[in-house]
Amino acid sequence: MKNCLSKYPVLLRLLFSVLILSPAILFADPPPPLVVRVACVGDSITYGYSLTNRDEDSYPARLGHWLGTGYDVRNFGVSGATLLHKGNLPYIKQKAHADAVAFKPDIVIIMLGTNDSKHRNQGDSKKIPNNWQYKADYVPDYEALIAEFREANPAVKIYVCDPTPCFPGRWGISGATIHDEIIRLIHQVATDTKSTDINLYDPFVEHKDLFPDDIHPNDAGAQMMATVIYTALTGKTP
Repeated sequence: MKNCLSKYPVLLRLLFSVLILSPAILFADPPPPLVVRVACVGDSITYGYSLTNRDEDSYPARLGHWLGTGYDVRNFGVSGATLLHKGNLPYIKQKAHADAVAFKPDIVIIMLGTNDSKHRNQGDSKKIPNNWQYKADYVPDYEALIAEFREANPAVKIYVCDPTPCFPGRWGISGATIHDEIIRLIHQVATDTKSTDINLYDPFVEHKDLFPDDIHPNDAGAQMMATVIYTALTGKTP
């Protein structure tokens, strides 16, 4: 009996501590909500070249607006960038690449390939780079880029996009190469890396009017891109 009584002070102290701490626990500020980090990686089409206001009209900007405050969507597009490491402007050598990886995104949306299609046709200027001569490197270079993001955040979700069509092309960019070769290779990358493919080609085939310079979408085209990507991410329409 004496041993049982001797435990009471300890029990009373524990009960007193719980009573004192309970209000602090109940009324403490809730932890900040988790924000999903989204990196949009690409070339001038992602960057928002030729749009009225790229900070509002680019597809990443519209996507961020529709996804809302629970998402931090950032535009890491670089005009002229290639996926190919041996291309004339490799994405991996740009500051945006380092910034995107350091961001440790939870979701990465990649659209690179338009500038990789560049090669000279008869009568083209010699200033046009012949990027597609390195096409054998396209898949391994793409998979290396994806591996970097997975190293930065092993839980990252990767989306690889079929490039939008060209009508038929300009500045050495080849719509035929994109359609006949690059899209097939992107599908291979998606399979190899267990990434999700987003088809940004077929929805635009009948919409040449949305590409005033044959390559870059206008404001309405960028909004349509954002719609397709938003649906791919959420299963909903904005």
